[in-house]
Amino acid sequence: MENNFSYIYENLRIIRERVNEAYAKYRSPEDNVRIMAVTKTVAPEAVNYAVSLGIDLLGENRVQEYQSKKDFYDSSAEVHFIGSLQTNKVKYIIDSISMIHSVDSLKLGEIISRQSVSHGKVTDILCEVNIGGEDSKGGVSPSETGELIEQLAQLDGIRIRGLMTIPPPSDSDVFLGRMKELFDRISEDKKSVVSLDVLSMGMSHDYAEAVKYGSNIVRIGTALFGARNYNR
Repeated sequence: MENNFSYIYENLRIIRERVNEAYAKYRSPEDNVRIMAVTKTVAPEAVNYAVSLGIDLLGENRVQEYQSKKDFYDSSAEVHFIGSLQTNKVKYIIDSISMIHSVDSLKLGEIISRQSVSHGKVTDILCEVNIGGEDSKGGVSPSETGELIEQLAQLDGIRIRGLMTIPPPSDSDVFLGRMKELFDRISEDKKSVVSLDVLSMGMSHDYAEAVKYGSNIVRIGTALFGARNYNR
């Protein structure tokens, strides 16, 4: 396996080096930055090899694909759901996912809460913010984020941990900075109802910049597993 997936070893070495450089330059020693392996279209064998190298966090985009692969994953890795999530699909992942990054409506939050309560658990969630105002992306607008958090905070089966975003690829540096400002402002304004400690942003093309702007989960697929131009 090591020979087959040696490129993952080298890619991860580079990723860690860049993350550590940004961390050392811009972050405090007490900060925690986790590297998430985004597993869309990636075979479980390759995912498990990444886990053997110390990756302890996986990101799933598609419910059906996750269902087909989850039993083959190394169980030592935590799994988060990061893709767009339809309300009728929540029931299929709620028992095995520890955090959902893509909550952008009260309706979705209510379904997650209801399913969580029925499973006797509290599910950690992040509010997805459309920081660039792009029609092609999900997420609540920055101006409505505080209100949504107040509404979600009333639900029993979820715990709001923070915010997630996918900034526009052009000028991502600008939008990463805006997202950090929003995170800090909401953390202060809503501290009586929630305690936010997770800012999930940064992907293969901008993860080092995201670390600079306060991200503590960087979601990396292509830079770790290589370009994925095939369908599964």
